[in-house]
Amino acid sequence: MRAMEELYRTYREDVYRYLCSLTRDPAQAEDLLSETFLKALQGAAAFRGQSSEKTWLFGIARNLWLQSRRRQHPTASYDDLLGLTTEDRLSDHAAARQLLDRVRQLLATRDDRARRVMALRVQGYSFEEIGRQLAISAGSARVIECRTRQWLKQALHQEGLL
Repeated sequence: MRAMEELYRTYREDVYRYLCSLTRDPAQAEDLLSETFLKALQGAAAFRGQSSEKTWLFGIARNLWLQSRRRQHPTASYDDLLGLTTEDRLSDHAAARQLLDRVRQLLATRDDRARRVMALRVQGYSFEEIGRQLAISAGSARVIECRTRQWLKQALHQEGLL
């Protein structure tokens, strides 16, 4: 197995996004991300390579998330814990869909470079990769993404969607 530092650099963003999708809370996802890599470090010797390193890390992350759900709902069964999450997501699905559609509409009014930067970030590309693809510096990609996000938040807030 690769060094833990390299695993962290390689999979940190993927594990974080996965945890965000489970928790829908960036702060909790960040805490669970730290715990995930700590558990991975502690259990690195037990990793037998029967799955990819990414799958192994996602499994650790999911188990830690379930443990946190159990602490929140100590009498719930495993199926109930998953059901709580499914019900939460179903109730939020319509609002999220409306918000996503509006974000797409707003982004369509931006220049091509801003749209492309945002699309590539959503796909998980680093700023360095985006810079190479768009022939701009990583710093420029970061600034474009930051300004576009701020603009989106302001527009959505004015419309009462945030």
